[in-house]
Amino acid sequence: MIVLIAGASHTGKTLTAQRLLEKYKFPYLSADHLKMGLIRSGYTDLTPEEDDKLEAYMWPVLREIIKTAVENGQNLIIEGCYIPFDWKKDFEDRYLKEIRYYCLVMSRSYIENHFSDIKSNACAIEQRADDSWCTMDHVLEDNAHCLEMCLKHGCNYILIDKEYNTDIEL
Repeated sequence: MIVLIAGASHTGKTLTAQRLLEKYKFPYLSADHLKMGLIRSGYTDLTPEEDDKLEAYMWPVLREIIKTAVENGQNLIIEGCYIPFDWKKDFEDRYLKEIRYYCLVMSRSYIENHFSDIKSNACAIEQRADDSWCTMDHVLEDNAHCLEMCLKHGCNYILIDKEYNTDIEL
């Protein structure tokens, strides 16, 4: 089984992947680690801030990793911002039946009531060098966009509303 965990920045994708690894013993790949490896190695001139271009650059690689894992009967979790909302179009049915997609989306009220928690938990798994760009307005906008795109593309999403809960049962 392949588990894709998408969503806006600061929604807990990496933390959710870590919890799934601990519960199900499925390895996970951080798209952010792949991104930084490609950037630092010089395989791309893109910068960490060019999210749209990075998604277009990285998705073909991630897509083929997913196909290879399915073909080999391997379990894998991939988490990150670089999974397009129209991801399903790139897979035949034999792959789709092995893939579970979850987009983490925080509601407006959750963000407004828990923004200080969101900021303080930003480094729960990964250490962020500079988080000054993360404002409430930015988080609100990113999560609204993710919800809109999930609805447009029929993507499965987990709405984080009253309390933070991203438990996924496989």
